[in-house]
Amino acid sequence: MKPSFSTEENRMYNKMWHQTQEALNYVLDKESQKMIEPQRNQVFIFQMLATFYIKYVQIFKDMENVYDQIVHPQKRILIRKILDAVMGRILELKNEMVELELTEFHYFDDILQDLKLVPQQLDIPIPKYFLKEKLEVIKGREKILAQILAESGLDTAKVKYSVKGIPFEEAIKLIQIAERARQGRLRALFMKQIYLREYRAKQAKIFGEKFADAGAAALCIQKVWRRFYQCKKTGRQREEEMIFLGMSPPPLFNEVSATIMQAEKVNLLRNEVQTKHEEDYKEAMVIIKDDLKLIEGPDIKETLQDQIWHWFIECRNLTGTFPEYPEVEEGGSAIIFTNKTPQQVIEDIIANQEEEEKNRKKKKGKKPKKAKKKKPNKKAKDKEEDEEWKMSPSVFLRTMEEGNNSYKDMWMNKDESWNFSQDYDPDLVKEEKRKELESEIRLQVDELMRQELKNLKLAVNREKEYPVRAGKKRGKKKNKGRKKGKKGKKDKDLTADRTIESLYKELVQEGLLIRPLTVNLSDYIGEYNYLGTTLRQLSIEPMPSLLDVRQLITLYGILPLGSAAVHEKAPLVKSLLLVGPSGVGKEMLVHAICTETGANLFNLSPSNIAGKYPGKNGLEMMLHVVFKVARQLQPSVLWIQDTEKTFYKKVPNAEKLNEPKRLKKQLPKILKLLKPDDRILIVGTTQRPFDAELQSFCKVYQKIILIPRPDYASRYVLWKQIIQRNGGVLTNALNVSCLAKVTDGFTQGHIVEVVKDVLTDQRLWQQGRKPLTAGEFIAVMSSMNPVYQEEEESFKNWYAKTPMGRKRALALTGGGTERNKGKKEKKGKKEKKKK
Repeated sequence: MKPSFSTEENRMYNKMWHQTQEALNYVLDKESQKMIEPQRNQVFIFQMLATFYIKYVQIFKDMENVYDQIVHPQKRILIRKILDAVMGRILELKNEMVELELTEFHYFDDILQDLKLVPQQLDIPIPKYFLKEKLEVIKGREKILAQILAESGLDTAKVKYSVKGIPFEEAIKLIQIAERARQGRLRALFMKQIYLREYRAKQAKIFGEKFADAGAAALCIQKVWRRFYQCKKTGRQREEEMIFLGMSPPPLFNEVSATIMQAEKVNLLRNEVQTKHEEDYKEAMVIIKDDLKLIEGPDIKETLQDQIWHWFIECRNLTGTFPEYPEVEEGGSAIIFTNKTPQQVIEDIIANQEEEEKNRKKKKGKKPKKAKKKKPNKKAKDKEEDEEWKMSPSVFLRTMEEGNNSYKDMWMNKDESWNFSQDYDPDLVKEEKRKELESEIRLQVDELMRQELKNLKLAVNREKEYPVRAGKKRGKKKNKGRKKGKKGKKDKDLTADRTIESLYKELVQEGLLIRPLTVNLSDYIGEYNYLGTTLRQLSIEPMPSLLDVRQLITLYGILPLGSAAVHEKAPLVKSLLLVGPSGVGKEMLVHAICTETGANLFNLSPSNIAGKYPGKNGLEMMLHVVFKVARQLQPSVLWIQDTEKTFYKKVPNAEKLNEPKRLKKQLPKILKLLKPDDRILIVGTTQRPFDAELQSFCKVYQKIILIPRPDYASRYVLWKQIIQRNGGVLTNALNVSCLAKVTDGFTQGHIVEVVKDVLTDQRLWQQGRKPLTAGEFIAVMSSMNPVYQEEEESFKNWYAKTPMGRKRALALTGGGTERNKGKKEKKGKKEKKKK
């Protein structure tokens, strides 16, 4: 029995899709207009790019939600195509903004204000299909990894710590100590009860005369009760006021409501229906194709043969010779008859022959004179250099337009009143499979008709294949062979006799392929920078916020690795460097990339590869095995922790035996070998980038992300979230704002460590009668060393020396953008050559 749910939900998501398509159509029209108009004003250009970026992000969020929930299989194919194209366009626009502003971080405060949006609406979602479509593969891989780790004894999660035995006499002494302590506590409790009883008796004798009157005693009790009641009432009213003003969350704010639970159940049900409809659609494609082959196949074959025979005869009648049949590589007969009637084909042939005759007459006439080389005009060159800014051509715009046109043709005004369950449309399947069947039959007919044409030529004209034509073909083959020779030899497969499974096992046993921690990117908590645009207008470069960093990880790491279609065509990011002080979450972000994309994690840190695969041949073998497995089981992340050691200026004496610079010469070669279809990302993390050679360091890492210590807003959110996640209860006694202010300079790692130290099981149990206070956390944190302002300045100064930092500094001092700078450099080189 098929799972079913209300048609209202289907209508709701269909309506959402139509609205998203309308928004996409509007943005595509606007963008096509803006691309034609050249611009000069850099501020206007950035605002235009940022506006398109924000619009596409909103479309992407809605389209991702629609793709996740719609159950119609044929609609999902089209939505997926558009979704990937929108994703790629977002990456292209981000790349355009980076080239324009020469910085990885951008702020849209003024544009968001104009569009009446909040910064949270710019948060880029991670498509759920990244994991959903390969869930079984990931689960199978995790089982194999766990099995290899268990067999090798490397599974640290399941290691049973052995308890050391103690002598019998010491065990008796420990039991005696524990028993005496228990008896002492009981005796102390008993003595306390006796003391309280005696104290009450004394107090009764002293105050007995004072409260002899029952009325006075009742009045005293009333005063105490009224004071207690009024305090409680005032406190409750204050809480209600704070909730009304939005300063405090409502009582059941953190509890999961029944509505949300029901929505999750419906989502699971829709996923089941999606899977069922996909299976039905795949079965239908095979069955319908077979039926079409039986019923319409012979008719299609006969029609094609008649069409080609008619072409042969008409060409013979009009030109006196039979035509040359197109080769398979050229497209066969399809190249002639695509969207043309036989009469139109004949007219094209006559026109081509007339042109050939005219060209022959011209060649027999005058010899062509040699064209004089014109001297380049300096003024023309200067004009070219001062050209207005134009947007780079997009790879994804055409795909989006095709998808949008397909939506308009097929789904925009389609009547689906008959399709309540949103199953596949058999008419569309027939149309698609009919085209596929026709192309297959055409190949067979082409082979047959080529032979028929040869027979006709022999029978009518007594013609054979000309040797000149054969010679030309041979010449082409030779040239092809030469071209292949120029490319050079292919890399030898050093492990051709081994399976991927055995190589995978070897890497796990060597500790080079590790299990990533299950961490979502949403667990990287922070807040937005709300003053970025204002500070830049005052010529002050703001430090990025934690959510800005999180967004870059999504754009450069997760989206390209998750989608093969996007990775192949979008601006290629092969390597990523995360720079920042200890405790800011660099390692967590690496694990989050793997968790969100289902990627394998290879640890090529200098400390991890020390002593493994020794020698030059060993290093070559290690890299060969790693990249062979990474390509086969992509997406993959190659993590190099403490990557500055690979590029040491001078290796410390204590680390010389470990050979930390083993990969220095190999990494640039590896990057050159990575192609767009290789979903492999090299991620380096470092907390001491100043120890590395800057030039070679920046050559390897394409994108450098500087992660700062958290600002006040991020610390405030961090304290609240981490305390609640560890079982703490936020009350008025705990001043979170004070905690965030006092802990300036401390990182996320410090906050997590402090919260875990304070919130022990005993302290969590005491929260009911003894609420948490800020002093408890500050007392523990006072023994830790923060990240001082000087250390953060040293990171900023180092980043200013990187290629992107230098370009940004040059642009701020009036040096212009990267494109203008490149033009000036070319102009300078030409002038030098002339001199």
